[in-house]
Amino acid sequence: MQVRGLLLLMVLIIIAATSEAGKNKKDKVKKNGSECEEWHWGSCVPNSRDCGLGYREGTCKEETKRVKCKIPCNWKKEFGADCKYKFENWTGCNVQTGFKTRSGTLKKALYNAQCQDTILVTKPCSPKIKSKSKVRKGKGKE
Repeated sequence: MQVRGLLLLMVLIIIAATSEAGKNKKDKVKKNGSECEEWHWGSCVPNSRDCGLGYREGTCKEETKRVKCKIPCNWKKEFGADCKYKFENWTGCNVQTGFKTRSGTLKKALYNAQCQDTILVTKPCSPKIKSKSKVRKGKGKE
């Protein structure tokens, strides 16, 4: 009976300690954060070249914030790094144009970006025909 009481007391102490830790984290966010809710964010500006680490500026009333951001180096400049799309499979190679195409539908627009609902992207057809059977060198039987 005493063991149960001791275990119950330990559980209550742990619950109280974790809830206090959660309150402290919320207080820190309020001190560092802002009361403003209508933030308008600009696009991510890379520190050098056209991709990599950079920053994004946001404004709300007379407040301005700068947050770190990253532009992937394989991003599609036509529709921006802040527009996330779900793409269909590539079509077959169009012999007349020499390009493959696929369409994408908007999945998410980050930082209030102005994105198109659907887009069409193209890429050149591969000149090589890929072989699915690869021969392994070394540890195979002869």
